[in-house]
Amino acid sequence: MRVLNGKDPMGLSPTLLQLITRAIEEARVPHDRLAQAVAELSHLFTKGRAALPDKYLDDASRRAGYLAYFLPVNLAKVQALLDELPADTLRTPADKPLHVLDVGSGPGTGALAVLDWLQAQHISRAAEIVAVDQSQPALRDAERLWGEYTKTAGVKSATLVPIKTDLDKSRWLEDLRARRPEGFDLIVAANVLNEVGDDSEYRTDFAEGLLSLLAPHGSLIVMEPALRDTSRSLLQVRDALVAKQACTIYSPCLHENPCPALVKKDDWCHEERPWTPPAIVAAIDREVGFIKDALKFSYVILRKDGKTIVPRRPDVFRVVSELREMKGEKRAWLCNETGRPEVGRQDRLRSETNATLDHWHRGAIVRVSEIVRKERKGRESTVGRIEKEATVEIIRTI
Repeated sequence: MRVLNGKDPMGLSPTLLQLITRAIEEARVPHDRLAQAVAELSHLFTKGRAALPDKYLDDASRRAGYLAYFLPVNLAKVQALLDELPADTLRTPADKPLHVLDVGSGPGTGALAVLDWLQAQHISRAAEIVAVDQSQPALRDAERLWGEYTKTAGVKSATLVPIKTDLDKSRWLEDLRARRPEGFDLIVAANVLNEVGDDSEYRTDFAEGLLSLLAPHGSLIVMEPALRDTSRSLLQVRDALVAKQACTIYSPCLHENPCPALVKKDDWCHEERPWTPPAIVAAIDREVGFIKDALKFSYVILRKDGKTIVPRRPDVFRVVSELREMKGEKRAWLCNETGRPEVGRQDRLRSETNATLDHWHRGAIVRVSEIVRKERKGRESTVGRIEKEATVEIIRTI
């Protein structure tokens, strides 16, 4: 895991965590009801998605539960992806304001994540963040947390613009396009795609609308829950947008081919990042029996200028599974323009040049000089082999 400026990229600042804790205390929701609200929301977000109300954050108890549990988790996820962006998205040009759009913001998930991240990176660039959501109470929470953060941290160059709107209608796109005709430098759509419409075509149109609001040099982060259905829906939207040539893929994909995870109906692709939960999340975990010791999500970062997280080559892959230790060998699934191969190295073939494979992890970008496919009983093996002479490198960690 990389550490930037002494701060774990998936660790929220003490200032932000203190303000969230204070907001929960001010909500005056009994602890048992808070835990119950978290359990209810968890069920609605996973198994009971069909029953998820449009304005679930209008309910005071559920909103407090969201603030206590899901907000810190989602803030950490967004910040992990902010760290992945190219330098020109958030840092430069320093003399021009940064314009950010937080779509389906709830209590300011994307807005607060960006504000806190900028402070952690000691970036003093002026910023205007527009937060749009259909829940007025959630937007009020966003305003309060934003105001207290900027006051506590002494931030004077960042502005929050909350806008209440119905995301299922197109008028808000026109209003934002008129407000910012040059486009936004960054758009964050965290856990919103699965809540709009009910089919892939509608969601593709929604994402294409977001791309129309993006500046030529900007990035669109679309993050979804790490569930099979929501992840596959995101991948279907990804494929449709690429087929329309509406954008290019910056990350995590290392290609613009149709996603190989969609070939089999039970497959999907997601991230898992190590994380130490803050005290409030850990306490709720103990209360309701959850284990939130890692950040799990699916995502794509889209651009219009063809920039990619690393230069693309047929020998450069993204690790899309955990490194599995099997009897006498280690295996992982990789993905790039050549496909989604399962690759392994036998322990007896470990060498100085391929030893880096021992440190592979989901999300890492690696280079493998050669993958050998041997024939067994007249058929090519389904597992690619890394031989003793092969060179293995980790180009980028998570």
